This record gives sequence, C-alpha cells and structure tokens, in this order.
Amino acid sequence: MIRFLYDLTMRLAVHRWALPLLAVISFLESSVFPIPPDVMLIPMVLAQPRRAFLIAGICLLASVLGGLLGYIVGALAFDQFGAPILQFFGQEHAADEFIKTYNQYGAWAVLFAGLTPFPYKIITILSGATGLSLPVFVVSSVIARGIRFYLIAILLWRYGGSIKPLIEKHLGLVFTLALVLLGTIYLLAKIL
Repeated sequence: MIRFLYDLTMRLAVHRWALPLLAVISFLESSVFPIPPDVMLIPMVLAQPRRAFLIAGICLLASVLGGLLGYIVGALAFDQFGAPILQFFGQEHAADEFIKTYNQYGAWAVLFAGLTPFPYKIITILSGATGLSLPVFVVSSVIARGIRFYLIAILLWRYGGSIKPLIEKHLGLVFTLALVLLGTIYLLAKIL
C-alpha cells in the first residue's frame, strides 16, 4: 500500500497540473487546510530537481497569499470563521491567552509557525484577530516560509539523487519514522 502511494505521488509530481495543485494546497494550508504542502513539495523536487527553486517559489508565494487570507479571516470574521477553525484544531482555549501577549511577540510567533510543522493557519488567523501589523506579518511570513521551502528544495536538489534510492529501498521504515516524528511534534505542540 505504501509503495503504491509513493509511486502515485511520484507520478503526480511530474503531472502537468502538479504546480497549480501545489499552489492551491500551499494557499489553503496557510488558512484552512490541515495538510502541509511539503507532502507535494518533496516528491516534486525529487522528481524534478532542475525545477527545485521554481517549485519552492510557487510554494512560498501561494503560502504567503494564503496566510493573508487567514489574516483577513482573523481581522474581519474571527467570530464567524476564525473561532470555528481554531476550535476544529483544538486551539480555541489558546486564543485568549495568546492575544494578551501576541502583538509584543507576533513577529517571532509568525517566524516560529512558518518554519515549523506548527499549524501556520492558527498564527495567520490570530495575527489578524489581534491586529498584528500587516507589514510585520507579511515580512515574517516571507522570511519563515521562504527559509522552510527553499531549505527543503536546496537539500533535495543537492542530496535528493543520492537519498532517493535509500528512501525507496526502506520506504516502510521511512514512512513509519515520518509518522512518529509528525505525531511527536503534534503532541508536543498540544502540550506546550
């Protein structure tokens, strides 16, 4: 099953609609969608290393634009849309505590969420809800998401050819380790 999904993902990574789909996923992930764009970014760069920087750039642009949507949702419609999204992710209790100190440390929060697997959409919505300076939000988002997506692209562009056979040979182990890592990060984010 894992091999089938891997092969399917690698075939989709070179499909003519792969870049637009990556842009849509990156855009939606920044405001409402729970799956990170890395799921497409990584196989796309592995499948087409010559396009690594283009792929990362599309991911970055769409992600920041999606972050602006999350910011707008937080600023204009937090009660109608933002609060239910936070509630869906189990973070509604964090909003009150977060708003108290958010504007003081908002740029750092955006940087942290943009670089890590922490749900970036929570930060985008709260940035709008707390009235974080829009230029601070945009600059922090570009820096954080740029570092994240371009670092992945550079590493896979440089080392992807040599690690791809290893990943394919030990696909089950790699998949299991990735799930354990994501689960651990998720649990730590909920605890902290």
